[in-house]
Amino acid sequence: MARSRTPKFDASEVITNEIIRIIERGVLPWRKPWTAGGSSRPLRVGGEPYQGVNNFLLTMRTVMAGHSSPFWMTLPQANALDAKVRKGEKSSVVVYYGQSRKDAGGEDEHAESDDHSEEARVFRFQKSYRVFNACQIEGLPESFFPDPEPMPEHPPSEPIPHMQAFFDAIDITTVFTGTEAYYLPPVDKVFMPSITRFQDPRNFYGVWAHELAHATKAPHRLNRDFGLSKFGNTAYAREEIVAELTSVFLGQTLGFTAHTLEMNAAYLHNWLRVLRSDKGAIFRHAADAQRACDYLIARSEAGRAGGRAKAA
Repeated sequence: MARSRTPKFDASEVITNEIIRIIERGVLPWRKPWTAGGSSRPLRVGGEPYQGVNNFLLTMRTVMAGHSSPFWMTLPQANALDAKVRKGEKSSVVVYYGQSRKDAGGEDEHAESDDHSEEARVFRFQKSYRVFNACQIEGLPESFFPDPEPMPEHPPSEPIPHMQAFFDAIDITTVFTGTEAYYLPPVDKVFMPSITRFQDPRNFYGVWAHELAHATKAPHRLNRDFGLSKFGNTAYAREEIVAELTSVFLGQTLGFTAHTLEMNAAYLHNWLRVLRSDKGAIFRHAADAQRACDYLIARSEAGRAGGRAKAA
């Protein structure tokens, strides 16, 4: 009699279904203002911040579970610190990407870089592993539980100096007018309401980040193209996810959360349509968003460096 096989664990499917279940409740938990132990990003056991989709996933899980530590680690890493995961605690699935090279002889070797020659072909792969938050583990050193920093307060409807300086230095034209926020590709400009229309100025910067994220898709920038985009279609929905995640990642650096002027059922439907039809979408679009975030940070740094040079 043939043995029944255990279905192969599919990290992409498990993670995507987790996000779908959360969004179906009508919430986007990564928009909640938070820090854990003074860090706005989830951290590896050695203190390095997670990036891309793992940053997004662990941010979401930190918020939902109410963890007060930013640190995450595997079971062996906890054991190496003479610590133990509490009985009954559930792990969180995260992913990593690697590549292997198949040479002309048919043997696979791990490769550090692409080799596009006829003698070798590079194959990219995704693997998953499980981590626990420090709050789920007993016996860790106190350094894994840093004191939280107080949330700064900002006057209503007024610029926040370090955020304003960051955005002002980016060489993408923004026009402040009206009550709507959007990026207009034919003129390559972002249009934004004035900050005076926002009670919480952090929401102003969250919206601005979202629209600048759209601007990074231009051919002379990151050249991101999901096909013909019309309001409500799949290409439109994919771009909206990238802009949302870019605002999440940029906000972690500057101190705001993702925000849009309209948070409604249609916006949530954008996410659900893409995730339900493509279990790999969140991984690709988180990578797109990380690239957009890095691009905007680089442009801001370049702009401020140029301003200092002129002043000197």
